[in-house]
Amino acid sequence: MTPRLSTLDLVAKVDAFPYADRDPEAYAQIMKSFYTFVWEDQQGQVPIGYVKLDVVDALNKAPATLKGQLGLHIDVSNRTVVLFRDAPDKTYEERTRLVGELTALWREQEAFAILKSWRNELWPVYGRNKELLFSIERAAMGLFGTTRYGVHMNAFTRRQDASSKYDLKIWVPRRSATKSTYPSMLDNAVAGGLMTNEDPFECVIREADEEASLSEHIVRNNAKEVCTITYIYITDERAGGEAGLIYPECQWIYDLELPADGSVVPEPKDGEVESFSLCTVEEIQEQLAQGTWKPNCAVVMLDFFVRHGIYTPENEPHYDAVRDRAHRHIAFPGPHQA
Repeated sequence: MTPRLSTLDLVAKVDAFPYADRDPEAYAQIMKSFYTFVWEDQQGQVPIGYVKLDVVDALNKAPATLKGQLGLHIDVSNRTVVLFRDAPDKTYEERTRLVGELTALWREQEAFAILKSWRNELWPVYGRNKELLFSIERAAMGLFGTTRYGVHMNAFTRRQDASSKYDLKIWVPRRSATKSTYPSMLDNAVAGGLMTNEDPFECVIREADEEASLSEHIVRNNAKEVCTITYIYITDERAGGEAGLIYPECQWIYDLELPADGSVVPEPKDGEVESFSLCTVEEIQEQLAQGTWKPNCAVVMLDFFVRHGIYTPENEPHYDAVRDRAHRHIAFPGPHQA
């Protein structure tokens, strides 16, 4: 029998990377499998990601000409990887093109299973002052362990019956069985990755149309940005075929209250969602305990429950841990930093 998951279990699955200050032994142990990806600027080095040893090996084996253009420097003693160290004058566009050549080569060589999910979407990598350093193909970003950005939106209505003791019902989609990541698991009403130079709210509007058939008018006039959620995830095979990658992530979170009369309902559109169900809080709590939610979406829902007073310090023993670990400090630079 599968054990039931507590709220602490759920948040720990997502915020899984050890805290150096809280558990230095676990942190030191996991870092034996990684090099730190750093960027060099006039102020010195700043960490921007984590690179697995097999990725370091693939970098070493890249063609000499490409390595030279990339300004690749691997420091075995300090366990760091630097790109463009000897090419500080290259533009953002040149750096993006060269990193693209590298990842396209790895895709052609079938070097990493995760590249089978190639999306032709560029995601940003930021420097110390939140400047764009370069962009990476979405599917390849985990190979460099840089911070990923996205949006999630909860859609809910006010309860009109006696089915729950809470004043809310929440729309829950089931992901398509053919999705390359987390097939058939439960999800937030709308979610998507943030491409380079894309505004989070505009991304929510785009994804709401594509995934849930929600009109721009409805979302633009009713969705409210409520917070960001940050954590550092370690992938398993369900994340697209490559286990053990480090994913620092920041998600902009929105709430959308829809009419209780059912005049506006989310419906599948682009094939990524199989169906939508309007669920009570109790039904979702049971789903979460059974582990049927996509892991990071489960944490978004836990945060929703905290913000709406469903979980309180009085009724949830892991209340502080949920709040803390759903809003983790990520040391890498980017717009998630104040």
